[in-house]
Amino acid sequence: MTEPAPAADDLSHVRADGSAHMVDVSEKDVTARSATATATLVTRQDVVARILDGTLPKGEVIGTARIAAIMAVKKTSDLIPLCHPLPIAGVEVDITGNGDRVLVEVSVRTTSRTGVEMEALTGASVAALTVYDMVKAVDRAATITDVRVLEKHGGRSGDWSNR
Repeated sequence: MTEPAPAADDLSHVRADGSAHMVDVSEKDVTARSATATATLVTRQDVVARILDGTLPKGEVIGTARIAAIMAVKKTSDLIPLCHPLPIAGVEVDITGNGDRVLVEVSVRTTSRTGVEMEALTGASVAALTVYDMVKAVDRAATITDVRVLEKHGGRSGDWSNR
């Protein structure tokens, strides 16, 4: 039995009886879509300096975190139960240091029937987790914060920015 389309203010992943389900996107148009998300790791300034100059005990943090982000983007539908598997067209990962912060920004592109916000968020989160894993030997108090979508483009709802 086909569920009726949700009203604009209804949650699209919840059926009328309250149970979760995967949204049917087969009637949506295939369009170019993109999303950018960010995560921040807060640590000490000396640790950020060591990340940037590659002198941490576990090795080269930025390259490792970049690869982790790309891998996570590609595995998002395996990790988030109601996400659709998407053909990822491109991933850009920027990791920079500023003061006591490591800033991760992940941009994802696809041509599909649904957006890539979850893929961008997953990539940013896993990159930040990778940085944490690599700095915990020198700063166990490091904190991951501000994981959020910065912007999205394409699809029925159009463009949106939270920059």
